[in-house]
Amino acid sequence: MLIAASLLFYSAGSLVHLPLLLAVVAVNYLAGLLFQRQVRQKREVLILALILNLGALVVFKYLDFFTGSINNLFGLSLPLAGLALPIGISFFTFQGMSYTLDVYRDGEVGTRSFWELLLYISFFPQLIAGPIVKYHDVAQQIRQRSASIEDMAAGCRRFIVGLSKKLLLADLLAVAVDAIYANSALCDARLSLIGGLCYAMQIYFDFSGYSDMAIGMGRMFGFHFLENFDHPYTASTIQEFWRRWHVSLSSWFREYLYIPLGGNRKGLARTCRNILIVFFLTGLWHGASWTFVLWGLWHGLWSVVERVTPLKKLSGTVFGHIYTLLIVVLGFMLFRADGIAQAVSMIGSLFTGWGASREATLLLREVLTWKVVAAAAVGILLSTGLQRRLTAWAEQKRSLQTAAYIGVLALFALCMLRLAAASFNPFIYFRF
Repeated sequence: MLIAASLLFYSAGSLVHLPLLLAVVAVNYLAGLLFQRQVRQKREVLILALILNLGALVVFKYLDFFTGSINNLFGLSLPLAGLALPIGISFFTFQGMSYTLDVYRDGEVGTRSFWELLLYISFFPQLIAGPIVKYHDVAQQIRQRSASIEDMAAGCRRFIVGLSKKLLLADLLAVAVDAIYANSALCDARLSLIGGLCYAMQIYFDFSGYSDMAIGMGRMFGFHFLENFDHPYTASTIQEFWRRWHVSLSSWFREYLYIPLGGNRKGLARTCRNILIVFFLTGLWHGASWTFVLWGLWHGLWSVVERVTPLKKLSGTVFGHIYTLLIVVLGFMLFRADGIAQAVSMIGSLFTGWGASREATLLLREVLTWKVVAAAAVGILLSTGLQRRLTAWAEQKRSLQTAAYIGVLALFALCMLRLAAASFNPFIYFRF
């Protein structure tokens, strides 16, 4: 039933790419089957499987990006393929590769059932925007699990919390962010600062909201997914930030790329090189644009700086929190920009735009509505870990749990009102 629901769900959004999803599952299933049978050409099978997985990703996501970059660099006019981006391709190819790599290392962790692997890769709650789940974390749950009324209730509550983050916080903040970036030429320091801070909260509540929804839906069916966010804006170093932000992607690159490259075991120079490679590919994974690549390298650069300077000693201090938040917000200003020129303009005005023009002041008044201010205030409170503390407090007494469920029903009603009144605003990570 879950397989049928998942394939129907994917087909509703991208029926033309359903064969691609099935092909990715088939490639990784056959590779895993060969590894379990101890074929002699294990390395060759692994290389072929990775080429096919990455080949699908490159062709559909990066072919036009590479072609356009070559055209600009050499003054050529090579034709663009114009292929539509399959929904969730970055997520389901990475899950497929993680399965193949795990079974290559240890054949015992694989499955001989095609249907089990198909459910693992195509499971609809986290298929199109994560979190990236490793097979060994859910293998037993795929084969045998139980779903209780308590799981259904807790899953529904988690789902509604995630939906509320998206609709009542991220989408409201997006109104201000979109208006500021659409008029970036008018931006002074005030607008750039507000745009950067609001986008940092928008992308956090947009993506963590989807992760909450995925974890909640999985819980309804008896699956217990690992957390994908751990209040990243409370971090006091960039390295700590990446232990808290998009945890599933960070752990994927650490386990399947950083450690195989040598990690931090072969000297400081090799460690710094490995960090930059990982962050370059992390940025590229997010999108086919140089802004994403530079965003990844920006974080890689500061991770290296923390390795080679006393900057890491700021960990746990107020200055550490301020420095980390500054680096993160500047990075997200680059991430959000439509191009490098706009990013330079926005970041430059943040430090030099001290003159307040009449147009900028009018735009400031336009974007700072009471809804945006309220969403930003609630977002700041939740970013500090308030949600986790409230949840832990509510779990202590049955009366508090009842109040918590009444509260989320009220949030659900607000979400329905918001959906009825607002225009379509897809999740940010749907584009990846």
